[in-house]
Amino acid sequence: MAKLLAMILAGGEGRRLDPLTRDRAKPAVPFGGRYRIVDFVLSNMANSGILKMKVVVQYKSESLNTHVQRAWRLTSLLNQYVELVPAQMRVGPKWFEGSADAIYQNLNIITDEEPDFTFVFGADHVYRMDARQMLAFHQDRKADLTVAAVPIPVGEASEFGIIEVDAEGRMVGFVEKPTSDPKTMPGDPTRCLASMGNYLFTTEALVQEIVRDAGDPASAHDFGKSIVASMYQRKRVYVYDFARNVVPGQTERERGYWRDVGSIDAYFQANMDLVAVDPVFSLYNDEWPIFTVQYNYPPAKFVFNNERDNRIGRATDSLISEGCIISGAHVHHSILSPKVRVNSYATVEESIVFENVNIGRHCRIRRAIIDKHVDIPAHTTIGFDHEKDRKHFHVTESGIVIIPKGMRIEAGR
Repeated sequence: MAKLLAMILAGGEGRRLDPLTRDRAKPAVPFGGRYRIVDFVLSNMANSGILKMKVVVQYKSESLNTHVQRAWRLTSLLNQYVELVPAQMRVGPKWFEGSADAIYQNLNIITDEEPDFTFVFGADHVYRMDARQMLAFHQDRKADLTVAAVPIPVGEASEFGIIEVDAEGRMVGFVEKPTSDPKTMPGDPTRCLASMGNYLFTTEALVQEIVRDAGDPASAHDFGKSIVASMYQRKRVYVYDFARNVVPGQTERERGYWRDVGSIDAYFQANMDLVAVDPVFSLYNDEWPIFTVQYNYPPAKFVFNNERDNRIGRATDSLISEGCIISGAHVHHSILSPKVRVNSYATVEESIVFENVNIGRHCRIRRAIIDKHVDIPAHTTIGFDHEKDRKHFHVTESGIVIIPKGMRIEAGR
């Protein structure tokens, strides 16, 4: 049986998710009420039976460190682990200069473990994937590197690494975030083939390429720009079609679902994907669960049923986490993390509310993301007047209002 190791790159700053990433790394941003973004890649590895995982962290990692340590405890008795790897500055007093440099600075971890194959996956995407199928594809083609890819609209090509393949599925071209004339898929001028940022290496080839790249002073030391963009010219690099991946318990509609939640708008929409009556991405798959930390919070509670003055505690088309109290309020098409209280006569629509938030009486909130530890005074209105909102909060071009973690909001704003 092949020896496998997963290196999970979780060190990104996540600038486009500001202000949600002011106090935490991007993979530590809450998602879907009770999860963190990093839980999706770790769950994919665990469900795939790949139980040796190293999580490489860097910027603002305290929240991520705490979450992984509390949620991801595997058994050392069977040599299974999810271990954090901080920036150790093994090659000098410097941070990681790119994703490839992050692996180079921690190359001792790989050589000590001596895996036959090494997965190098990002930690900031939402999807389900059976990594064993990618491994079988890699082995069948005797590849040195396999890159997982998904089709995307040609208009989004500037956000991704764009791949060219031949009829055999071998990579024959790669451009990182092209600014013009991206290569489209054969027979489909409307779509491009984009790298998911998930790589599977034969370990010997990975070590060779990482050391070669580290010795190039002109390199960006990035997997996309530096490793993939040149490796296909020297070694056997193949492209794995993620749409072919079949996960137990997954509907045909969900197959191929993958979201890069790198911007506020993309993050918001991916969350909203979860609350539809028939969601394109369902959290309710017992055959491929998403794992996370389990806290001892009480069940969610809905109180008051006074129809005369419309004081009814209810939630519709929403995800309500444990420890929440909906007290005579209405929550619709929203996601509430644990320990949120929504008080009487308040309405919350199309919003994402993080842990330990209190929403006062008669508040009206629409299309908002409210970070942790925020107390919203009674009669506050958010999301209905963007000019007014912009004087106090961050508002995206599409009209999503973000309330930063711990923000103090004045009554009568």
